[in-house]
Amino acid sequence: MPAAVEVLLAALEAGPRRLDLGRIDWAGGRRHYVAVASAGFDARVNERANAWRWPRGRAKYVLAVLRELVSFRPIPFELTVDGVARIQRAMLVSVANGPSLGGGMRVAPAARADDGALDLFVVGPLSVPAFLAVFPKVFRGAHVGHPAVGLSTARSVRLAAPGLVVYADGERVASGAVDISVVPRALAVLAAPAADPAVRPGGRAG
Repeated sequence: MPAAVEVLLAALEAGPRRLDLGRIDWAGGRRHYVAVASAGFDARVNERANAWRWPRGRAKYVLAVLRELVSFRPIPFELTVDGVARIQRAMLVSVANGPSLGGGMRVAPAARADDGALDLFVVGPLSVPAFLAVFPKVFRGAHVGHPAVGLSTARSVRLAAPGLVVYADGERVASGAVDISVVPRALAVLAAPAADPAVRPGGRAG
């Protein structure tokens, strides 16, 4: 308890920190998120896992990954990154404001929620054996540098694809094309000066 009080006093003394948010706009509305928005394989795994009552925790997510691999095929994404359009077949596209999603998967280890930018994570087409070799590395952030993995920064990303479903911070957000952008310094939080601001939810929108 004394240690917790010391942390709180230090946070109060330092004052609130201003963190970025991601913003998703689509035909039906708008949603802000703290950590990661994702489409493709991960979103389909979430769809499957959310329909299961058992098991719970990481085991459910891993089992849903294995089940989805049976039928999944790379998706032809239409990506527009900071105004530059391209078509790219990919297993997964994530737009990260912080480093982690899905039970601790560190998809963008260098992402920070206070740098005024988003981190774009793209996994190109992989065979099932190759995907299974890469997948466990994501929990440690050790996938960086793999030839099928692309990481870059952006301020805005438009995503479109057949049957597109987008999840953010573990929740289903939208289906169909979306526009994702960064909202700099939109969230005020109290945190110890040495704390990592990358994925701390809570606080209030500015």
